[in-house]
Amino acid sequence: MARKYQYDSMEKIAQTVKEKLKDEPKLFEMFEKCYGNTLDTTVKRMEDGTTYVITGDIPAMWLRDSVAQLRPYLVAAKEEAELSDLLVGLSKRQFMYVNIDPYANAFNEAANGNCWEHDDTDMGDWVWERKYEVDSLCYPLQFAYLIWKNTGRTDHFDGAFREGVSKILKVFRTEQNHEEESAYRFVRKDTYFTDTLSRDGKGALVKPGIGMTWSGFRPSDDACTYGYLVPSNMFAAVVLAYLEEIAEDVFGDLELKDEAERLKEEIYEGIESFGITDTENFGRVYAYEADGYGQFNLMDDANVPSLLSMNYLGFQGKHEEVTKNTRKLILSEANPYYYEGRKAAGIGSPHTPAKYIWHIALAMEGLTAKTEKEKLESLHMLAQTDGGTGLMHEGFHADDDTRYTREWFSWANAMFCELVLDYCGYRIQR
Repeated sequence: MARKYQYDSMEKIAQTVKEKLKDEPKLFEMFEKCYGNTLDTTVKRMEDGTTYVITGDIPAMWLRDSVAQLRPYLVAAKEEAELSDLLVGLSKRQFMYVNIDPYANAFNEAANGNCWEHDDTDMGDWVWERKYEVDSLCYPLQFAYLIWKNTGRTDHFDGAFREGVSKILKVFRTEQNHEEESAYRFVRKDTYFTDTLSRDGKGALVKPGIGMTWSGFRPSDDACTYGYLVPSNMFAAVVLAYLEEIAEDVFGDLELKDEAERLKEEIYEGIESFGITDTENFGRVYAYEADGYGQFNLMDDANVPSLLSMNYLGFQGKHEEVTKNTRKLILSEANPYYYEGRKAAGIGSPHTPAKYIWHIALAMEGLTAKTEKEKLESLHMLAQTDGGTGLMHEGFHADDDTRYTREWFSWANAMFCELVLDYCGYRIQR
């Protein structure tokens, strides 16, 4: 096989994948195309040694997307110092951004004042968009931890990381009582209701002090219907456990460990006490969103964190039956964003038109499947819905995969690669 990748370790992995997929030529052809895509098209090494990653067809770096885009390279980085430097560089840039504004979700390459919209919120020249999303603070913690676990590197656990951790903990704490303690507001004028927050930018009313932490927006960048976004709180509980381990084993800081543990337990208990509801057809399930007063939003969205991704993220609730019931609900028409068509069946998003299934969700369905057979079935569905491009997209019509959104969407390409690697026995250590 001719050399296709920047790093020897990626070449070795590709050779193994080729052998595993010797009877699946289209899958391997797509893997080859997608595996190098992010590094070739979205990554820029900066003069300060950090790494800037655009999301694809939008010239900005999302804290969430940039982690998802580079996750598949954690496996290859074990044996490649230059590649691990790239990942460490992304972690350092993420915490640089968190320290600039922990409420922002996407940032510019420089302090150039570029932005998606001139929103009514505390915008700065570095900020591309300032939609507060709990997962935007979870992903940098997750990625820093995964770099450590998969490469042994700890040099990214520096002063900026410690400062960023303090800011993340403060925001999570503040947003446990959003109604009374938070100064965050977001208003986008002359737009759809899903792109702004109600009540003059404060968002729908939630009950304070229930343990969970408030989020203004979902990982789709759409506004939450109810402010306690359950999958994002699950993610927060997981990464706070990671922070406990970092605090003890890397920093030897038992005070930080205890602080992370207390917050983790409060959020976890909040999920289990206020994020579960009874349904007639599925029994007790996790809601997608809740307000603490008894209102629930029963759905799932393709973007990660999602209810579909809870096992992938590492969340384990108190009752396995609730997890199983939830998966059954969201992979059925009881989820208003689950679609079936001539080409595929899977979860879409209110962020895209009706009956558009997302490749991210199809990949997640495979990554959370229990058997190799199910994983291969998911890969086949992904391969059969590429619209003839050999690449993944955001959403595609359930009846016609040539009708799709976002021709260049690096996150979806990365998720496809991660599923291929998982199927071939390459798994990210955590």
